[in-house]
Amino acid sequence: MSSLKDLHKFGQSPWYDNIERGLLLSGGLKKMVDEDGIAGVTSNPSIFEKAINGSQTYDTDIQKFSQQGESVFGIYDELTTTDVSTAADILANVHQTSKIDGYVSIEVSPHLAHETEKTVEEARRLFAKINKQNIMIKIPATKEGPAAIRQCIADGISVNVTLIFNLRHYRAITQAYIEGIKERIGKGLPVDNINSVASFFVSRIDTYVDKLLDAAISKEKDSAKRAELQSLLGQAAVAQSKVMYAEFRKLFFGQEFAKLRKKGANVQRFLLASTSTKNPKFSDIKYIEELIGEGTINTIPQVTVDAFRDHGAAKSTLDEGLEEAKQVLTKLKGFGIDVESVCQQIQDDGVQAFIDSYDKLIDSLENKRKKFIS
Repeated sequence: MSSLKDLHKFGQSPWYDNIERGLLLSGGLKKMVDEDGIAGVTSNPSIFEKAINGSQTYDTDIQKFSQQGESVFGIYDELTTTDVSTAADILANVHQTSKIDGYVSIEVSPHLAHETEKTVEEARRLFAKINKQNIMIKIPATKEGPAAIRQCIADGISVNVTLIFNLRHYRAITQAYIEGIKERIGKGLPVDNINSVASFFVSRIDTYVDKLLDAAISKEKDSAKRAELQSLLGQAAVAQSKVMYAEFRKLFFGQEFAKLRKKGANVQRFLLASTSTKNPKFSDIKYIEELIGEGTINTIPQVTVDAFRDHGAAKSTLDEGLEEAKQVLTKLKGFGIDVESVCQQIQDDGVQAFIDSYDKLIDSLENKRKKFIS
């Protein structure tokens, strides 16, 4: 049995952080669901850019839509919603059985990250177009995000909140989820069929913080301080994850939310995203093995799926070492690196990275569209 399936024993659902038409049509995703216990799929503009630009599988549809007069944005919409709909069908049994897994996520245009009303409008459109209950609409946790999240939840749309990096982001979006649930309950509408996940991006924190640490190490002349700085490399992301997980447990398993659970409300699950290891000095399954906990999801890219399947071992780790995690963050702050503060820059960079991928794909599709029309 795949070691990925063992994650379920500790209350963690492995979701697949990738979508690509060849994998869907070949039975590859279905095999991962059956053999590895993959229980959901996430997508984003970067994933679609790699999938569509990296394969000729989509060219027949691109040609068809181009010759039918579709705009480049219409072509993008048809390609992405078709893949998401197909993946949702593959995961339908998982969703029917679990009620909380089996979801496939699709993101609103990253250009809408700072526009609340347009985000809500686009979320409604995507949800209606795909028209499947096991769809989540991804909305970024920018300062404009909470209002959009609250409205979508109140509308009965399941939401994957993306690009969360610090406690301020997290508290704002959890409050938005709870307010949306309360609004539905107040109107006598059902809430048991609404789910949401809060996607905390892990490895990007280490990538950013470790650059700051490396710069500090290169300037530090005191050997003891230099050794302490070196000991903090690769520690920030896991430490922040554990602090965030403690907040999740306090928010959703305390007395206050228990009242909503009695009325059918589901916990907004804590999702660990961006869990491939970027630094080759660290274990290639670092952000899986060190972050396993009850009530969570880990979205895993293919390279990390393969690595964990090969040499991973599951055990509960996310709820251990909370005080040590707090000490890591305190030490970093003592050296002038406030993880809570730098996370805003990391989020801004994340939004821009998705915009760049989206624009790159749109440009590529436009070039193909012109070629097929001519």
